Amino acid sequence: MRVAQIFVLATGVGIAGFGVYMAQAYVTQTEQAVAAARAEQAQRPVIETIEVLVANRPLRYGEPIGTDDVRKIVWPANAVPAGAFKELDALIPDPRRPRIALRAMEAMEPVLAVKVSEPGQPAGIAARLSPGMRAFTIRVDAGSGISGDLRPSDLVDVYWTGRAGDDGEVTRLIVSGLRTIALDDIADQDRNISGTPRTVTIEAAPEVVATLAQGQATGRLSLSVVGLDDSTDLATFQIDRRRLLGVEAPVQAVTERCTIRTRRGNELVEVEIPCTN
Repeated sequence: MRVAQIFVLATGVGIAGFGVYMAQAYVTQTEQAVAAARAEQAQRPVIETIEVLVANRPLRYGEPIGTDDVRKIVWPANAVPAGAFKELDALIPDPRRPRIALRAMEAMEPVLAVKVSEPGQPAGIAARLSPGMRAFTIRVDAGSGISGDLRPSDLVDVYWTGRAGDDGEVTRLIVSGLRTIALDDIADQDRNISGTPRTVTIEAAPEVVATLAQGQATGRLSLSVVGLDDSTDLATFQIDRRRLLGVEAPVQAVTERCTIRTRRGNELVEVEIPCTN
């Protein structure tokens, strides 16, 4: 009986010793892993951060932006978007003259200068214009080459069709890649437009506006939508009826004329005679 007790006791002591050994090995392994992780983290470069203002809730076109609509979050300093606001006073200098959202913004999206109006400025066409550019409205209809697929901020090419002297009626590309900023009176680029608008307002340099005004007064303007990823630089070209149909211009026959010169007194006179060949 005593032998059995001694055997049980020895077995228990052995198991306990083995457990202690395994626990110590696990603790040592864990400490080594933690130390390695700390050493690796210490070797990593420190990422510099900065606070930027983001939307605190979804903002839609035309909404005024108040102090409760934004908040600060930490952002990597080397990845701050251009035009981001870092201070509340810069975004809202006067609560009585709030900025207006010109584009839809989702919660936690940085508030950028291109997405808001100037303080106190309404969300109209003037707020969408880039510096040095002007707005020009083109009259359109179902035959103007566009449909309800056009949206504000899309790019368009503008063609002129009218009479050009002896060439008759021609169609000419007069300007390429103009940005639309409004359809009828709608400047919200997140709003779907159904049907064909009556007018399309585009953004253009003053000299281009003069060209468009002359084109609209002397002929018809048509629009062609440019693809989103299309950066092709088109040269101005012209299509007339003969080029459209592949007809060469008629060659005018040259009438042969034969003359002789005779002197009458002090004058040299050229007299037309029948051609013999």
